[in-house]
Amino acid sequence: MHTVEPEEVDGRSCVALHSPEGLVARFLPATGMVCASLEHHGEELLASGQGLDAYVSRGKLLGIPLLHPWANRLERDGFRFADLDVVFPPDEAQLVRDSGGLPIHGLVSGCPDWRVLESTGDATSARLAAELDFSADPGRAALFPFPHRLRIDAVLAGVSLTITTTLEATGTRDVPVAFGWHPYFVLPGVPRADWRVTLPLERQCILDDRCLPTGEFRSVEIPTGPLGDRTYDALFDRRIPGEPFVLEGGGRRIEVHFGEGYDVAVIYAPAQADVVCFEPMTEPTNPFAGETPPRAVASGEKFSAAFEIRVGATR
Repeated sequence: MHTVEPEEVDGRSCVALHSPEGLVARFLPATGMVCASLEHHGEELLASGQGLDAYVSRGKLLGIPLLHPWANRLERDGFRFADLDVVFPPDEAQLVRDSGGLPIHGLVSGCPDWRVLESTGDATSARLAAELDFSADPGRAALFPFPHRLRIDAVLAGVSLTITTTLEATGTRDVPVAFGWHPYFVLPGVPRADWRVTLPLERQCILDDRCLPTGEFRSVEIPTGPLGDRTYDALFDRRIPGEPFVLEGGGRRIEVHFGEGYDVAVIYAPAQADVVCFEPMTEPTNPFAGETPPRAVASGEKFSAAFEIRVGATR
């Protein structure tokens, strides 16, 4: 039987989805709807970073956070979409900035305004659905003046966790779609150098020294093998269709499957932390600056994208 239980993570309330296969996913609706924990037979598969307080107060990432209304960086304090120019105040408290001062990771880290719509379990799955009226907050609406509503559906079924994000345009303007998620995976008890990764990628976007796309590309073919001393902070806009990203080690295999709508991936595996991220994104970094604008949702319409995490034994 799959169950849904009220629990806590670092003293904060969470909704825990339990599978009879030993997988537990813990979401915090009042803390940005972040998935702060994914346990497999009692072992944690997500990095905790600097903790939930740092995630809420400074946008420091952990677990599997949603990044919206843009993922990764913007090139300046504002953006242009359609006929609208948006300028951010230089001292805007809601903005998270990278080490170079660029706005990064959107506006919903730690957001307390999510409303739970469903939390149920049965023989087939455990389910959690939550909704955010993004534009109900005047501060958020001023920084991203495109009225819309977000819904997240998390479904835990056996050894699989699927997270679906739906954006509904609720005003008169088309809403640009540029969200993403950052799953921060770890393999407990296995040295980083021994982590085996499969990266089914075909084309890399060349980045400048600010980690922004230059508009240039190169073809890639990355053989499956140990992570070793390799590091990544790289953007890719083409991948091998139907093939999952894979992290293996210590007898465990984690697969990440990108569904339709997630056309872009960032791979992040820094030298200073034992984590690896396979990041599903709907648009590249700095989405408003390219020759092709982001896709948009017309008034009254919806856009959904899903990704799936599967956990099991090494094949």
